[in-house]
Amino acid sequence: MNADGVAAVPLSWIGPIRITGNAVNDNVCVPLATYESPLWPSVARGARVSRQCDGGVVVTVVDDRMTRSILLETDSACDAFAAAQALHDQLPELRRIVSTTSRFARLVAMRHQIVGNILFVRFEFTTGDAAGHNMVTLAAQRLIEGIVAGIPGVRYGSISGNYCTDKKASAVNGILGRGKNAIAEILVPVAVVAQTLHTTARRIVDLNVRKNLIGTTLAGGVRSANAHYANMLLAVYLATGQDGANIVEGSQGITHAEDRDGDLYFSCSLPNLIVGTTGNGKSIDFVEENLTRLGCRAERGVGENARRLAGIVAATVLCGELSLMAAQTVPGELMRAHVRMERSLNGDHK
Repeated sequence: MNADGVAAVPLSWIGPIRITGNAVNDNVCVPLATYESPLWPSVARGARVSRQCDGGVVVTVVDDRMTRSILLETDSACDAFAAAQALHDQLPELRRIVSTTSRFARLVAMRHQIVGNILFVRFEFTTGDAAGHNMVTLAAQRLIEGIVAGIPGVRYGSISGNYCTDKKASAVNGILGRGKNAIAEILVPVAVVAQTLHTTARRIVDLNVRKNLIGTTLAGGVRSANAHYANMLLAVYLATGQDGANIVEGSQGITHAEDRDGDLYFSCSLPNLIVGTTGNGKSIDFVEENLTRLGCRAERGVGENARRLAGIVAATVLCGELSLMAAQTVPGELMRAHVRMERSLNGDHK
């Protein structure tokens, strides 16, 4: 099926962001596709801060695994437990099966849960430079076929048992991660905090505790404590051909801040960045151009372009999060920015 057209979303390149770490070491301009126009100057301010700090935004990609859970039926909990033990014993054979489904899919781990007579198995894969949705589903399908044929009393339940979990907020993804797990950090000197962010480290630290930690707890947030990760994630995802629905789990993450004698330590931990540089959507002309400009089309090792993109995304999230948190410590600043930007673009609507 061919698309009938293209949905036009305003896009602006922001930066450059100074990024260092184990996936990116570069000054990178980032495309943000969004209808929320104040996001552009907000992220741009965070990018400006990155260029004023030693090392800029330091991003560490700490893990990489895409998941798919399957649902298997048995006659009893005892049978489900026996099947789970058999699966863990057969892990080398399961890895062999996965290797026949793709040149890039690799089974790195497996976990299970049992509810009554139902066995949930969460497979965790590396998927090269692809986000891996289809790759892991195909691998899971082949695994189910081998499991049902090889373990007596085990029956097919579903190719997806929601223990993955895909495009839903959950504790399991926050704990175990899904996609790229990346942590972005920056140490902002006191002078930059004052002159560029117009605030103090103490104000940002206090706001982070009261808003992101206490406020999110009151709201019943799940493994998450941040101001607006989803804004930056969706803007980059739409610009680079990602599945936008993955911002649901992607926006689960924790913002942390410390006052270090007036300097501001600020970090964003994102355990669920589901991004890829190959696969569905990546061959569209504007996506290809954007990924090329981001440096994600270079000849690198398997998976390294996707890791670079994850590092860029994490740094972008930090820039936007830092700028918004600073703005919210200053009475009236947030609303003034929205009124100035959005009314100037859309006319004066009261």
